[in-house]
Amino acid sequence: MRKLIIATLLLLSPAMLMASETAHLEDADIDLHDTASLQRGAKYFMNYCMGCHSLQYMRYNRMAADLDIDEISLRENLLFGDAKPGDLMTNSMRPEDGEKWFGTAIPDLTLVTRWRSPDWVYTYLKSFYVDDTRPYGVNNVLFPLVGMPHVLGGLQGVQQPVMSEPHDGGEAVPVGVELVEEGSLSPEEYDTMVRDITAFLTYAGEPMKLERQRLGLYVLLFFGVFFLIAYFLKKEYWKDIH
Repeated sequence: MRKLIIATLLLLSPAMLMASETAHLEDADIDLHDTASLQRGAKYFMNYCMGCHSLQYMRYNRMAADLDIDEISLRENLLFGDAKPGDLMTNSMRPEDGEKWFGTAIPDLTLVTRWRSPDWVYTYLKSFYVDDTRPYGVNNVLFPLVGMPHVLGGLQGVQQPVMSEPHDGGEAVPVGVELVEEGSLSPEEYDTMVRDITAFLTYAGEPMKLERQRLGLYVLLFFGVFFLIAYFLKKEYWKDIH
Protein backbone atom coordinates (compact mmCIF):
# COMPACT_ATOMS: atom_id res chain seq x y z
CA MET A 1 0.00 0.00 0.00
CA ARG A 2 2.85 2.37 0.87
CA LYS A 3 4.50 1.78 -2.51
CA LEU A 4 1.18 2.40 -4.27
CA ILE A 5 0.73 5.75 -2.49
CA ILE A 6 4.27 6.82 -3.33
CA ALA A 7 3.84 5.83 -6.99
CA THR A 8 0.58 7.80 -7.19
CA LEU A 9 2.22 10.92 -5.78
CA LEU A 10 5.09 10.62 -8.24
CA LEU A 11 2.68 10.43 -11.15
CA LEU A 12 0.99 13.70 -10.20
CA SER A 13 2.25 16.67 -12.20
CA PRO A 14 4.05 19.25 -10.02
CA ALA A 15 2.20 21.97 -11.93
CA MET A 16 -1.15 20.41 -11.08
CA LEU A 17 -0.18 20.06 -7.43
CA MET A 18 0.83 23.71 -7.31
CA ALA A 19 -2.40 24.74 -9.02
CA SER A 20 -4.45 22.81 -6.48
CA GLU A 21 -2.78 24.85 -3.73
CA THR A 22 -3.36 28.24 -5.36
CA ALA A 23 -6.52 27.95 -7.46
CA HIS A 24 -9.71 29.31 -5.99
CA LEU A 25 -13.05 27.83 -7.01
CA GLU A 26 -15.83 30.30 -7.72
CA ASP A 27 -19.36 29.64 -6.56
CA ALA A 28 -21.40 28.43 -9.54
CA ASP A 29 -24.62 29.39 -7.76
CA ILE A 30 -26.79 27.20 -10.00
CA ASP A 31 -30.51 26.59 -9.57
CA LEU A 32 -31.86 23.31 -10.92
CA HIS A 33 -35.38 24.71 -10.59
CA ASP A 34 -34.53 27.32 -13.26
CA THR A 35 -35.77 25.48 -16.35
CA ALA A 36 -34.90 28.37 -18.67
CA SER A 37 -31.26 28.21 -17.53
CA LEU A 38 -31.15 24.44 -18.11
CA GLN A 39 -32.64 24.87 -21.58
CA ARG A 40 -30.04 27.49 -22.48
CA GLY A 41 -27.31 25.25 -21.08
CA ALA A 42 -28.50 22.37 -23.27
CA LYS A 43 -28.39 24.65 -26.31
CA TYR A 44 -24.89 25.91 -25.53
CA PHE A 45 -23.62 22.40 -24.83
CA MET A 46 -24.96 21.08 -28.14
CA ASN A 47 -23.53 24.03 -30.08
CA TYR A 48 -20.08 24.29 -28.49
CA CYS A 49 -19.27 21.07 -26.63
CA MET A 50 -21.07 18.13 -28.25
CA GLY A 51 -18.68 18.00 -31.21
CA CYS A 52 -16.04 16.48 -28.93
CA HIS A 53 -17.71 15.60 -25.62
CA SER A 54 -20.57 13.15 -25.27
CA LEU A 55 -23.25 12.56 -22.63
CA GLN A 56 -23.40 8.84 -23.19
CA TYR A 57 -25.65 8.08 -20.19
CA MET A 58 -28.35 10.57 -21.17
CA ARG A 59 -31.05 10.20 -23.84
CA TYR A 60 -32.37 13.09 -25.90
CA ASN A 61 -36.03 12.36 -25.14
CA ARG A 62 -35.36 12.08 -21.38
CA MET A 63 -33.61 15.45 -21.45
CA ALA A 64 -36.44 16.99 -23.46
CA ALA A 65 -39.09 15.69 -21.06
CA ASP A 66 -37.25 16.90 -17.98
CA LEU A 67 -36.49 20.35 -19.42
CA ASP A 68 -39.91 20.98 -20.99
CA ILE A 69 -38.54 20.93 -24.55
CA ASP A 70 -41.20 19.97 -27.08
CA GLU A 71 -40.40 17.40 -29.76
CA ILE A 72 -40.42 19.93 -32.60
CA SER A 73 -37.84 22.11 -30.85
CA LEU A 74 -35.82 19.02 -29.96
CA ARG A 75 -35.70 17.81 -33.56
CA GLU A 76 -35.03 21.23 -35.08
CA ASN A 77 -32.50 22.61 -32.60
CA LEU A 78 -30.85 19.80 -30.62
CA LEU A 79 -30.72 16.78 -32.92
CA PHE A 80 -27.99 16.66 -35.54
CA GLY A 81 -27.17 14.18 -38.26
CA ASP A 82 -28.98 10.85 -37.94
CA ALA A 83 -29.70 11.21 -34.20
CA LYS A 84 -33.18 10.22 -33.03
CA PRO A 85 -35.06 11.32 -29.88
CA GLY A 86 -34.58 7.95 -28.19
CA ASP A 87 -30.81 7.81 -28.82
CA LEU A 88 -28.12 8.26 -26.23
CA MET A 89 -26.31 11.59 -26.51
CA THR A 90 -23.10 10.32 -28.10
CA ASN A 91 -21.04 11.71 -30.95
CA SER A 92 -18.77 10.45 -33.70
CA MET A 93 -15.48 11.37 -32.03
CA ARG A 94 -13.28 8.27 -31.94
CA PRO A 95 -10.90 7.79 -28.98
CA GLU A 96 -7.94 7.44 -31.32
CA ASP A 97 -8.80 10.77 -32.96
CA GLY A 98 -8.95 12.47 -29.59
CA GLU A 99 -5.54 11.11 -28.67
CA LYS A 100 -4.14 12.24 -32.04
CA TRP A 101 -5.54 15.77 -31.95
CA PHE A 102 -5.57 16.58 -28.23
CA GLY A 103 -3.09 14.15 -26.69
CA THR A 104 -5.72 12.15 -24.82
CA ALA A 105 -9.08 10.47 -25.33
CA ILE A 106 -11.90 12.99 -24.99
CA PRO A 107 -13.81 12.40 -21.72
CA ASP A 108 -17.54 11.90 -21.54
CA LEU A 109 -19.09 14.68 -19.45
CA THR A 110 -22.23 13.03 -18.10
CA LEU A 111 -20.79 12.76 -14.59
CA VAL A 112 -18.23 15.56 -14.66
CA THR A 113 -19.99 17.71 -12.04
CA ARG A 114 -20.24 14.71 -9.71
CA TRP A 115 -16.58 13.69 -9.77
CA ARG A 116 -15.30 17.28 -10.04
CA SER A 117 -18.12 19.56 -8.71
CA PRO A 118 -20.24 22.29 -10.31
CA ASP A 119 -17.93 24.96 -8.87
CA TRP A 120 -14.92 23.30 -10.52
CA VAL A 121 -16.58 23.16 -13.96
CA TYR A 122 -17.77 26.76 -13.67
CA THR A 123 -14.32 28.00 -12.65
CA TYR A 124 -12.57 25.89 -15.28
CA LEU A 125 -14.59 27.40 -18.12
CA LYS A 126 -13.61 30.88 -16.91
CA SER A 127 -9.90 30.17 -16.33
CA PHE A 128 -8.37 29.89 -19.81
CA TYR A 129 -5.52 32.25 -20.63
CA VAL A 130 -3.14 32.86 -23.53
CA ASP A 131 -0.08 30.59 -23.54
CA ASP A 132 1.95 30.43 -26.74
CA THR A 133 3.83 27.34 -25.54
CA ARG A 134 0.68 25.19 -25.72
CA PRO A 135 -0.46 23.46 -28.96
CA TYR A 136 -3.72 25.45 -29.12
CA GLY A 137 -2.29 28.66 -27.69
CA VAL A 138 -4.13 28.50 -24.35
CA ASN A 139 -3.65 27.11 -20.88
CA ASN A 140 -5.86 26.92 -17.81
CA VAL A 141 -5.22 28.05 -14.25
CA LEU A 142 -7.32 25.24 -12.80
CA PHE A 143 -6.04 22.53 -15.19
CA PRO A 144 -2.40 23.27 -16.10
CA LEU A 145 -1.12 21.92 -19.43
CA VAL A 146 -4.69 21.45 -20.64
CA GLY A 147 -4.98 19.92 -24.10
CA MET A 148 -8.40 21.36 -24.86
CA PRO A 149 -8.72 24.47 -27.05
CA HIS A 150 -10.75 27.33 -25.62
CA VAL A 151 -13.87 26.80 -27.73
CA LEU A 152 -15.62 29.69 -25.97
CA GLY A 153 -12.68 32.04 -26.48
CA GLY A 154 -14.42 34.15 -29.12
CA LEU A 155 -17.25 34.77 -26.67
CA GLN A 156 -15.15 35.41 -23.57
CA GLY A 157 -12.22 37.27 -25.15
CA VAL A 158 -8.50 37.17 -24.39
CA GLN A 159 -7.21 36.64 -20.86
CA GLN A 160 -3.71 36.94 -19.47
CA PRO A 161 -2.52 35.02 -16.40
CA VAL A 162 -2.12 36.70 -13.02
CA MET A 163 1.09 35.30 -11.56
CA SER A 164 1.90 34.55 -7.95
CA GLU A 165 4.82 36.16 -6.15
CA PRO A 166 7.82 33.81 -6.28
CA HIS A 167 9.18 32.86 -2.87
CA ASP A 168 11.89 30.59 -1.48
CA GLY A 169 13.53 30.40 -4.89
CA GLY A 170 10.42 28.98 -6.52
CA GLU A 171 8.88 30.04 -9.78
CA ALA A 172 5.81 32.23 -10.19
CA VAL A 173 2.69 30.30 -11.20
CA PRO A 174 -0.68 31.44 -12.57
CA VAL A 175 -3.17 32.00 -9.76
CA GLY A 176 -5.84 33.88 -11.69
CA VAL A 177 -6.71 35.53 -14.98
CA GLU A 178 -7.25 39.07 -16.21
CA LEU A 179 -9.41 39.97 -19.21
CA VAL A 180 -7.40 42.14 -21.61
CA GLU A 181 -9.60 41.95 -24.71
CA GLU A 182 -13.35 41.51 -24.48
CA GLY A 183 -15.07 38.97 -26.70
CA SER A 184 -18.50 39.08 -28.31
CA LEU A 185 -20.10 38.75 -24.85
CA SER A 186 -19.65 41.05 -21.90
CA PRO A 187 -18.09 39.47 -18.79
CA GLU A 188 -21.52 39.34 -17.15
CA GLU A 189 -23.08 37.66 -20.20
CA TYR A 190 -20.24 35.15 -20.40
CA ASP A 191 -20.59 34.31 -16.71
CA THR A 192 -24.30 33.66 -17.23
CA MET A 193 -23.59 31.43 -20.21
CA VAL A 194 -21.01 29.39 -18.30
CA ARG A 195 -23.39 29.11 -15.35
CA ASP A 196 -26.10 27.78 -17.71
CA ILE A 197 -23.72 25.15 -19.12
CA THR A 198 -22.69 24.13 -15.60
CA ALA A 199 -26.32 23.88 -14.52
CA PHE A 200 -27.14 21.66 -17.48
CA LEU A 201 -24.18 19.37 -16.77
CA THR A 202 -25.22 19.22 -13.11
CA TYR A 203 -28.69 18.12 -14.21
CA ALA A 204 -27.21 15.55 -16.63
CA GLY A 205 -25.11 14.05 -13.83
CA GLU A 206 -28.19 13.29 -11.74
CA PRO A 207 -31.51 13.88 -13.54
CA MET A 208 -33.44 12.58 -10.53
CA LYS A 209 -31.85 14.95 -8.02
CA LEU A 210 -34.86 17.22 -7.52
CA GLU A 211 -37.23 14.23 -7.40
CA ARG A 212 -34.91 12.49 -4.92
CA GLN A 213 -34.91 15.53 -2.68
CA ARG A 214 -38.70 15.83 -2.90
CA LEU A 215 -39.21 12.17 -2.02
CA GLY A 216 -36.66 12.47 0.76
CA LEU A 217 -38.89 14.94 2.60
CA TYR A 218 -41.79 12.49 2.48
CA VAL A 219 -39.54 9.68 3.72
CA LEU A 220 -38.36 11.79 6.67
CA LEU A 221 -41.96 12.74 7.42
CA PHE A 222 -42.96 9.06 7.37
CA PHE A 223 -40.17 8.13 9.75
CA GLY A 224 -41.17 10.96 12.06
CA VAL A 225 -44.82 9.86 12.21
CA PHE A 226 -43.85 6.20 12.53
CA PHE A 227 -41.50 7.04 15.40
CA LEU A 228 -44.33 8.73 17.31
CA ILE A 229 -46.64 5.75 16.73
CA ALA A 230 -43.92 3.32 17.81
CA TYR A 231 -43.16 5.41 20.89
CA PHE A 232 -46.76 5.48 22.11
CA LEU A 233 -47.18 1.77 21.35
CA LYS A 234 -44.11 1.06 23.42
CA LYS A 235 -45.55 3.08 26.34
CA GLU A 236 -48.85 1.21 26.06
CA TYR A 237 -47.25 -2.27 25.98
CA TRP A 238 -44.88 -1.56 28.87
CA LYS A 239 -47.14 0.54 31.13
CA ASP A 240 -47.81 -2.30 33.61
CA ILE A 241 -44.18 -3.41 33.85
CA HIS A 242 -42.11 -1.79 36.58
